[in-house]
Amino acid sequence: MKHFIDISNFQLKKIDSIIKTAKQIKRNPKSFSNKCKNKTLGMIFQKDSTRTRASFTVGFQKLGGNTLELNTKSIGFGKRESVEDILRTLAQFIDILVIRNDNHELLKKLSALNALPIINGLTDMSHPCQILSDMLTINEKIGNIKNKQITWVGDYNNVLRSLIELQILYNFKLNVVLPKEILKKNKTEINKHNNKQMFVTNSLMDGVKYADCVMTDAWVSMGEKLTKKKYFKNYQVNSKLMQFASKEAIFMHCLPAHRGEEVSSELLDSKRSVVWHQAQNRMFVQQAIVLELL
Repeated sequence: MKHFIDISNFQLKKIDSIIKTAKQIKRNPKSFSNKCKNKTLGMIFQKDSTRTRASFTVGFQKLGGNTLELNTKSIGFGKRESVEDILRTLAQFIDILVIRNDNHELLKKLSALNALPIINGLTDMSHPCQILSDMLTINEKIGNIKNKQITWVGDYNNVLRSLIELQILYNFKLNVVLPKEILKKNKTEINKHNNKQMFVTNSLMDGVKYADCVMTDAWVSMGEKLTKKKYFKNYQVNSKLMQFASKEAIFMHCLPAHRGEEVSSELLDSKRSVVWHQAQNRMFVQQAIVLELL
């Protein structure tokens, strides 16, 4: 495993291995406390970050390593010199690099240099670290994801793309609920999957019915135009909607949440919500990814 860019790059066996290691770290963190001794993790954030920044920083330090956050303006990322030359320079000092940006193609281009291992901390196209931590959370809270029905409510965004890639690997039942305008816009990409275990609809009730887990995200991602928000007016996930899901269904949100928009405060703070557990699991999964790469 040279890089961690997209879930679709891996076979089921490798993803299972990462989840297994994450569980071991969570259960017995002290036994992993020196695994990254004398190693340095670099981080480049071109987009705002709370959970990714905190979980990678603390997680790598707990593995005994050092962390270095590089300000893109300070290093002139792509301005003072080419990004390729910057990457080759960083490879002389650090052992592994997390990049969070809007340009997925740039991330693939940089990883192709094989100068050092690169982790996708989020791009416009995917968010694999998030989805693996979600998988770990589902396994812990309601059982093996392979046997569950997952429902996504919201936009066709980077998190959903990674969720679909995971579904293709594990073949669990996935219901995707999108407003008709979003469905129309992404019709070509949706149709290419031709997946019998994936049900796509604009009906909230049909999509949430019998779900074991209901997931959502912000209606408008960072940097997108707010005009899109009008399509989601009636697509809030709340306790009333969760009544259509299974009795033990959990609610997930990758955060940050916009209370009163895609999710009601009463649901976010309810016993059904596992969002803080979900956020915590980012660290364990990312520690496992780092160990696989190093």
